Amino acid sequence: MKNAMLKADRHVDFKSKQQEFAAYIRDPQNNPMPADVEEQRMDMYRELFFNNIEGFLSGNFPVLRKILNDLQWIALAQDFFAKHLCKTPYFSQIPEEFLDYLQNERDNSEDFPFMLELAHYEWVEMALSIAKEDAVACNQDLDNLLKQPIALSPLAWPLVYQYPVHKIAPAFLPLEAPEQPTFLIVYRNREDDVNFIEITPITYRLLEIIQEHEKPLAGECLKQVARESNYPDPELIIAGGLQILKELAEKTIITLA
Repeated sequence: MKNAMLKADRHVDFKSKQQEFAAYIRDPQNNPMPADVEEQRMDMYRELFFNNIEGFLSGNFPVLRKILNDLQWIALAQDFFAKHLCKTPYFSQIPEEFLDYLQNERDNSEDFPFMLELAHYEWVEMALSIAKEDAVACNQDLDNLLKQPIALSPLAWPLVYQYPVHKIAPAFLPLEAPEQPTFLIVYRNREDDVNFIEITPITYRLLEIIQEHEKPLAGECLKQVARESNYPDPELIIAGGLQILKELAEKTIITLA
């Protein structure tokens, strides 16, 4: 009898069984329930898996969750759960998988037009909060900053969005993008707090220039910004930019090499 059972087990396609099991848990409306598992048990498994995913999404995208009603949110989470094949086993990377889903798989004309940008903004906050790098305090004299090489902290991300994502809330849900995009820098400070600053297009360009070069001199970066701006008084641009760099250095957004 024992040998007969072992022989039968050899013919079980465990990979197919696993795929059948997972398909039903992901989308029971469009996949049959495994024949050899009780319906009550399958429902328990499905509820456990879905609640874990939904809870993780709620915790990492709180504003998106807040602006959607319960039916909209559950439908969104279910669509992600059913359609997207995550490439990672780590819960901490699920928000990035959710972004991939929104960008490449989500197709719903009733979604808010800013949903992807808002989710990205919320993901940035999470990603910076768990980043392994440490913010570096600026202990050097900033009076001679023009001649010093600088770099952008790995814990500071310049961002540009078509919508003012940092203002979105249940009372503010823009359906059309404003004429001017929103420029932000999101950063983590020495106390491990994640903050954001709304910046001007010129400041954003200055940060881009710093990123494009390997430890450039602060003065050279400011001169390039002044040239690109075509402002009649470039020294005014340089002076204003220097003050901005000092403020960014004090916030550990800019580091001195």
